[in-house]
Amino acid sequence: MTDNQQLPLAGIKVIEFTHMVMGPTVGVMLGDLGADVIKIEPTKGDNTRRLVGSGSGYFPMYNRNKRSICLDMKSAEGKDIAYKLIADADIVIENFRPGAMQKLGFDYDSLRKINERLIYCSEKGFLKGPYEERTALDEVAQMMGGLAYMTGPPGRPLRAGASVIDVTGGMFGVIAILAAIEERHRTGKGQYVKSSLYETTAYLVGQHMAQYAVTGTPAQPMPARISSWAIYDVFETADDDNVFVGVVSDTQWVAFCEAFGLPEMADNADYATNPERVKRRDSLMPTVRALFRQFTKTELMTKLETTGLPFAPIAKPQDLIDDPHLNAEGGLIEVTLEDGQKAKLPALPIEMKGQRLALRSDLPQIGEHTSDVLAELGYDDETIAAMANEGKIRLG
Repeated sequence: MTDNQQLPLAGIKVIEFTHMVMGPTVGVMLGDLGADVIKIEPTKGDNTRRLVGSGSGYFPMYNRNKRSICLDMKSAEGKDIAYKLIADADIVIENFRPGAMQKLGFDYDSLRKINERLIYCSEKGFLKGPYEERTALDEVAQMMGGLAYMTGPPGRPLRAGASVIDVTGGMFGVIAILAAIEERHRTGKGQYVKSSLYETTAYLVGQHMAQYAVTGTPAQPMPARISSWAIYDVFETADDDNVFVGVVSDTQWVAFCEAFGLPEMADNADYATNPERVKRRDSLMPTVRALFRQFTKTELMTKLETTGLPFAPIAKPQDLIDDPHLNAEGGLIEVTLEDGQKAKLPALPIEMKGQRLALRSDLPQIGEHTSDVLAELGYDDETIAAMANEGKIRLG
């Protein structure tokens, strides 16, 4: 789906003051859905562009379908341009430390005076409460929110292997924005919405909190948990590879037994129901492990494909680049990196009207769209050039 006029958020104007992951996630989702997202960067460019190591993928992943404009936000000219952009904008996104936008004069209370229809989304560490002014990162939230405890083995808390809280917190920000747009249809007025890392983490571990409420027993870390199903694990194959397999219903148990030639187990009352199988897991699993060890990874997956059982190879992130399913129907979007190389990255994981959401605008170079955006605001070429020479803006 590439025609902007067909996209659900076509005509929505977003001004983005963000960096790192959480804030840009909000912007890229709105951009993928058709909004005109104008990313305001400092004149040296977003620092996220220069991250190395595990942060080197942040900018490429979360900044497609945006326009870049570079402003000196400490200058009168830079602020004036930003105010003009916001005056007819629908949404502002920011994820800077508490108080930073207020210091610049770009907090919600200041901006709603020039645009009462404005929806202002802050992506922060915490919602209202005693922790509100603390600085937080994805890892901080995972540690204090119980997710790291649940991920690592007992006594060794471990953050999840991706920025799951940043991204999910951004998703909740998008949900709040879309709800605010719907409410604006009725009231004609915008509002301030906020999403946070800590509360997002609490929401994600809510199932474990509920487990404690229901059973009175604290949830154990995932590596030490008592599984809800007898067969729900990673199994070795004959070629020293691994496949995850689950049998999560009594119907699936029968299908498993039939597929792997185990009629005696299918007819055994001791294994007829999932609770009975869980009680006998210690005796059941060695049999299943030995059975699966007879097959290569390919042979086992081919056999499982016909059974309806949940299964999965143990993939690495880089393996997904060549995944036939992701490549078949627009699941990966090709963007151009800073050095000119191409990279295939995941599309927004939804379909609309039977189609995936595509790339409309490649990753922006620093200040690539400054001239275009200022021209749209009515600035002439001479004024734009003068501001660039004075360092108040940066042209691409």
